[in-house]
Order: sequence, then structure tokens, then C-alpha cells
Amino acid sequence: MINLDHNATTPMHPEVAQAVHECALAGYGNASSAHGQGRQARRMLEEAREGIGQLVGADMTGLQPDRVILTSGGTEANNLALLGMSGSPPGRVIISDVEHPSVAGPAEQLEGRGFDVQRVRVDANGMLDEGHFVQLLSPNTRLVSIMLANNETGVLQPVETLARLCQERRIAFHTDAVQAVGKIPVRFGQLAVTALTLTGHKFHGPRGIGALVLRHAAAVHPILFGGYQQMGLRPGTEPIELAVGLHRALQIYHRDAPTRGVRMAALRDRFEQLLRDADIGVVVNALGAPRLPHTSNVAVPGVDCQALHMALDLAGVACSVGSACASGSAAPSAVLVAMRLPATIVESSLRFSLGAFTTRQDIDHAVDRMVEVVRRLQRTRRREADRQQV
Repeated sequence: MINLDHNATTPMHPEVAQAVHECALAGYGNASSAHGQGRQARRMLEEAREGIGQLVGADMTGLQPDRVILTSGGTEANNLALLGMSGSPPGRVIISDVEHPSVAGPAEQLEGRGFDVQRVRVDANGMLDEGHFVQLLSPNTRLVSIMLANNETGVLQPVETLARLCQERRIAFHTDAVQAVGKIPVRFGQLAVTALTLTGHKFHGPRGIGALVLRHAAAVHPILFGGYQQMGLRPGTEPIELAVGLHRALQIYHRDAPTRGVRMAALRDRFEQLLRDADIGVVVNALGAPRLPHTSNVAVPGVDCQALHMALDLAGVACSVGSACASGSAAPSAVLVAMRLPATIVESSLRFSLGAFTTRQDIDHAVDRMVEVVRRLQRTRRREADRQQV
């Protein structure tokens, strides 16, 4: 099986697995306990937390440092950002038309509570309409949440520019950077955002651990209750092993970043070029926009994406129909619909995403298998059309 679905999740890096394993065997106590084992656990936890913050460009020093709130993953961190930073209605909350379900869902909850939720348009490449964004800003805007990189197309949004517009207006700005952290350089301070979401399993870290990085002065209310851990913003016993694993995954990314991004971009470009050269009618979505180096969203007009997805799975190529978090739905991709692409493109698009261990051989074999599968499906479609004409 060739794994080209790394935007859904990534295999844990062996060095991360080793760090988690060693931490688990060390037998650390509860970081909230006052005895020696607890204090030792607290030191390990805070070292990991500070390291995570530093590696994503947060200011973890000084009298008013930024904060890293550990969560169970990106979904919880996004929920904490939207539900915890929006305050009480009435007020306006702005998101984009192409947000991940873990942002779109909480936004719908806020809408049900009486907030005025506005959604920014995107163009045919999936790029946010900055003029429309500015039009939506209002004196009663409480919170803006715009993703840094799209999970389906890989399109990068101008978050720093938008965040600075909000900073001038004293509007809190959150960015879902789940698909960006560990793939491209991300500097929390430089982005000028109030809050940023990341999660470990998207860049070869452990599953079950994520974080919401917060400016020191950001006002956030908890959405979980019953404990005092993490300043009461996220109660519950912190998972030392997973925090250590997340920190180690970020360290590995920074160590390998100079070559990893360039290599993945070259493999992605090779994948797209080989498919286009095969003369099977492939269209690359969002080709005109800045994109993540490892994500490719392609369509084969006339070939149903569900049928192609299943056929590729049987042929040993793992990919995705849209977001993994929405894969249980038969509805078309909300992202591609928001881009106002033709139905023939929306209905035939698949997402392919590379990881740190993807090889050129993987790409070449995956293309060979996909070309064979597409041609078979196209032949079947032509035969069915001929029968219907008879």
C-alpha cells in the first residue's frame, strides 16, 4: 500500500515513538502531585510545553510569556478557541467558507447561540477574498478564525495580513494551523495572531495531543470544567508522554526542514506533472495559488471520485475524498463547492498528500496505478454510454 493520505494522519516517526516509549517507562507521576515523582513529571511537562511554544515562534520568556494549552488534538483546540474566545452574544464572528469542520462546527454552535457568523468568500483557486474580508469587519466583531493552510487543497491564506488588520481594530484572531505546522515554517509571533492551533499526528507525532498557542493577554474561557490544570483553561491530567512526543516531533521537523519541504514539493510537482502527461484528463485544483509542499487536489472530469477512490484503494493507493473528518458524508466537498468549481470537477476530485517518508518510487508507482485505474473506469463509462445509445 502506498500512503498518499498524510493530511488525514501520519505514521509516528521512530524517534518520536522512542521518546514516548522512554517517557512511559520512566514511570513519572501526576504532574499535579506535590511529591517527588509529581515534581519530576511537572518538570518534564513544562520543558515540553516551553519547547513546543519556542519551536512555533511563541515568546515563552519574560514577565508576560505566551501560553501553550495542551489539548487532545486540533478539534478540541479549535473548539476552545472559537467557543472560549468569542464571549457572549450578541457579536460578530468571522470565518472563511473553506474552514475545517472543527472550525465550521463550533461556528454553527455560536450562530445557534445568537452570534452573527459571517463567512468570507474564496476565489476559484481557494484564495480568500481580502476585499470581502474587510467589508465584513465591523465594530462588534468579537473573533476571526481563518485557517493558515487548507486541508483539502493545501492553499495558503494571507493570515499575517488579515491578522494585522484585526490587530489594528483590537479584534481577536485565531488561525487553524494544523496542516501547516511541521510542513512549512510557522512563527506565531510573526503571524500577529491571538491564537494558533496545532496537532501532533499531522507531522509524524503522536495522536491524542494538540495545542492552542495563546498570546499572553488573550481572554479565553474554558469549555471543560472540573479541574485547575493549565490555569483552569483545560482541566484534566496532562499526558506527559504525549507532550514529550509532540515536542520531539517538532524538534525533528526543525532539524529536517531545510530538505524536507523542498523534497516534498518536488515529489508533489512530479506527481502532478506525470498525471497530466498521461493524457487521462487530469485537472489540478488550486494550481494558481500558493500551496503547501505536500498536498495535491486533482480531478478527472467524468470519473466519479467515490468510484475512483475505491478503485485506487483496491490498487494499493491510499488517498482521500475531501477531509478525513467529513469522509462519512456523501455530500460534495464543501471546500471545492465554495471555490465555485464546475460540478464535473467537484464530483471527480481526490486529495493526495505526502509525508516525510514518501519516496520518488512511491510517486511513480502511485501514478502508474492511478493511470491504469482511470483508463479502466473511462472505458467502462464509454461502454455504458454506448449501450444507452443503442
